[in-house]
Amino acid sequence: MFDYSGSTALVTGASKGLGAAFADALAQRGMNLVLVARSTDKLNVLSRRLDSKYKIQSTVLSIDPANPSSPHRIAEELERRGIQVDLLVNNAGFGLSGKFLSHDFKQKQAEVEVNIQALVALTHHFGKVMAVRGKGGIINVASNASFQPVPYMATYAATKAFVLHFSEAIRHELAGSGVQVMATCPGPTATSFFEGTSTHVSPKDMDSPESVVKRTLNAFDQKRAVAYPGRRSLRLASLLPRLLPRTLVARIAGNATAKMGLDD
Repeated sequence: MFDYSGSTALVTGASKGLGAAFADALAQRGMNLVLVARSTDKLNVLSRRLDSKYKIQSTVLSIDPANPSSPHRIAEELERRGIQVDLLVNNAGFGLSGKFLSHDFKQKQAEVEVNIQALVALTHHFGKVMAVRGKGGIINVASNASFQPVPYMATYAATKAFVLHFSEAIRHELAGSGVQVMATCPGPTATSFFEGTSTHVSPKDMDSPESVVKRTLNAFDQKRAVAYPGRRSLRLASLLPRLLPRTLVARIAGNATAKMGLDD
């Protein structure tokens, strides 16, 4: 099992949702934290609560992952402070719903920057340091959307497919290095992800962030390549695209997102 106690985890997108749940669960396991997100106030509140509750030390970095310089700034600041990262949780991400052409292109670029570019850069920097050290862990948050094209969330699903395949590939490359890599693929989760959309899905029909994180970390402890932390029906949904024609898969996914109200 990964040695959590006294180690340090870097969690991106830590101010709310899955990021805050990861921070809480890892602090409970005795890890010190580096909390990264845009919201300084929310990060500070979370930092004070976790430090007091679990007697750990957390560092707050208010950095926007949509900025191309963010990975370099994170690495540079941690080096300046002498903080070693033992577990990297690439959680920061966002998805735009609606027709692809309805969005300003800069919004789509930001989606790719956060979901792919920042994740790859942080994985490269900290993965390289971990490999030299001979130990470490990386958890990349993908999605149940990783397994098929998703109309009305086209860019988001494509970025998460990248995260899944990228994670599986570098896991193979780092086998035997002491660095453990895993992708986790949650389904709809009761976070702020759907705020600002016209989705008809109730939070009670989604998984809680706490349950997703608990199942993700359990899978990581079991050295799984991919975690499926959602309900069983979502696991089935991830298998069907391997069996059906891809045009049919896209049609089914498009009907599902439209039914959820995400086509507006």
